[in-house]
Amino acid sequence: MTSLPDSKAATGDTAAKRELLSTGSLRVGVIAAPAPSVLFVTFDRESGSYRGVTVDLAEHLARQLGAPLAIEGFANSGACTEALESGRIDLSFMPVDSERSQRVAFGPAYYILESTYLVSAASGISDLAGVDRAGVRVVGIANTTTIRSAARTLQRTVPAALSTIAEAVNAIRDGEADALALSRDAFRTLLPLLPGARVLDGGFQSTGIAIAVGRDKPSALARVSQFMEEAKSSGLVRRALDSTGFADEPVAA
Repeated sequence: MTSLPDSKAATGDTAAKRELLSTGSLRVGVIAAPAPSVLFVTFDRESGSYRGVTVDLAEHLARQLGAPLAIEGFANSGACTEALESGRIDLSFMPVDSERSQRVAFGPAYYILESTYLVSAASGISDLAGVDRAGVRVVGIANTTTIRSAARTLQRTVPAALSTIAEAVNAIRDGEADALALSRDAFRTLLPLLPGARVLDGGFQSTGIAIAVGRDKPSALARVSQFMEEAKSSGLVRRALDSTGFADEPVAA
């Protein structure tokens, strides 16, 4: 009788590995950017590897599963969502919204982000209301929860979708855009790349960044959900945030 729970656990772990490791490796999608954030990772050319919070988490999960880790970088979370939905990757971490939840299955969030705007010095914009004016050139990242939320909340202007964070940063720097919609934590490391720019007080969206798998993988979802809850309670998420330079950002409850 006492062996039954262990037997069930072993069966569940076998099913989870079958769903997560269909190629023998744990294929994890990450979002690459010019500077790190709680979600974004950077690519280190010297070592040829990605670095960031989600990479740290993925490495620990791969070790628990006893599988090789294969990291694939994407230009934005929309492209990463498509890859996860199609089965090109097995796992990712991305902001949650209603549209994305119809395409992939989310486990627990490790961080709650706030979306707001970074504005150029030349724009003269000082508050959120100043962004929502005719003629203000707003940019965001294509197929992301942030640009979808910006489009819903802006009444007098429409955000233009760019493919990568680097393109959006360049648009602000080169005077081709007045405001960039992104998460507040990301602006901390992007701001030094944009002299004179400022981040506005307040925000227009709050949502979790959560671990995600394909919708047709219930055992995988249960396994990664357990992993994420343990990662939060054990201090693993806290250490990953600290090592990336986000020691003052709270772990999601």
